[in-house]
Amino acid sequence: MASFRRTLSPAYHDRQYLNGAFSVSSPSHKLPSSNAKYSPLLPVLTAAFRKLVGGVFVRRYGRKGQWRRAVYRCLLCFFVGFLLGMFPFGHVVEDIRSPDISFEVKPPPQHADAQLVREDRFLRNRVDDEGLVVDPVSLSTEKHSLGTERFDFVSRKQLIVVTPTYGRAFQAYFLNRLGQVLRLVPPPVLWVVVEMNAASMETAEVLRKTGVMYRHLVCAKNSTDVKDRGVHQRNTALEHIERHRLDGIVYFADDDNVYSLELFDTLRDISRFGTWPVAMLAPSKNKAILEGPVCNASQVIGWHTNEKSKRLRRFHVDMSGFAFNSTILWDPKRWRRPTSIAIRQLDTVKEGFQETTFIEQLVEDESQMEGSPPGCSKILNWHLHLGTHNIVYPKGWMLQKNLDAVIPVK
Repeated sequence: MASFRRTLSPAYHDRQYLNGAFSVSSPSHKLPSSNAKYSPLLPVLTAAFRKLVGGVFVRRYGRKGQWRRAVYRCLLCFFVGFLLGMFPFGHVVEDIRSPDISFEVKPPPQHADAQLVREDRFLRNRVDDEGLVVDPVSLSTEKHSLGTERFDFVSRKQLIVVTPTYGRAFQAYFLNRLGQVLRLVPPPVLWVVVEMNAASMETAEVLRKTGVMYRHLVCAKNSTDVKDRGVHQRNTALEHIERHRLDGIVYFADDDNVYSLELFDTLRDISRFGTWPVAMLAPSKNKAILEGPVCNASQVIGWHTNEKSKRLRRFHVDMSGFAFNSTILWDPKRWRRPTSIAIRQLDTVKEGFQETTFIEQLVEDESQMEGSPPGCSKILNWHLHLGTHNIVYPKGWMLQKNLDAVIPVK
């Protein structure tokens, strides 16, 4: 039987079925390239890439290999996204020779000082849930030769100022005066103000307006059985410091005394117990009494006293003439105290002996004291004796009605 044969074109032999679709390959890509610069592997890589793309994006109806196609598609999309991320579509080139660009160091804006004050006030008033000071630091600035400022943190000891007070004619004057002094003291400063029986609204209003971080405490002791009101008020503050384990330098500052800023600066140099002389002014007696230590550098070698009735005291110190580390109250092992009994002021002793009986619980002798400032030659605070018990003052320091004598304005 005769057979019929005809010559087919090369394109006929290259026909393939890909997922049911008929495709024809061009015969030209099978011919060797006339350009010698192209690598002989280029046609092979091109065919492999086309096969990969066709296998990923061309739909197949068989179940075999479906999970492989999904993996290939994810890898291809990830690869394309990676390339797009590595090679952005455009970029901006700045000419460093542009006249708009200046390398001159400019000083900080004028509002930098105001921002520093706000940050310093924020650190001054940061208190946690239990009332413990969180940040015992403050900000300071240092100017450099280039005109810029550097902000540094300066660590300082916390000052715990204890003030007993009660309602009387000069109370608002005394508290405002002491509050304005404490406001000028670098933070951290904690002002513990103690009243008897109840916290008055007048005292709370004065404390809020001073801008000093404070605690307003109440002594629950029955005032009818109290011999010395100030002793029990200070004991309430000591119990508060011990319970909350406040760390700092404790100083008893009565509201009717006069204090210098230098005094509060020297308090932060105290390690355990510091003392200094106090000038006691008595206008009614028309005399001044100097009471406190006699020092050789920082060593206490004697005491000033002019009161014959008080010469039997062990330590001749005024209540506002000493300060001590608060850890003595709640950490006896650190200071090697022989007993862990709570340190408190005594109301059972004679008047004028509260100071020495309290100090005897803090130190053993003068060797554990520090003269402050060195030499004890400066008077840094003054104890005033002003009798204002019988003077009438308006309730809440507010005038509810006009005065009896009114002069009309012409």
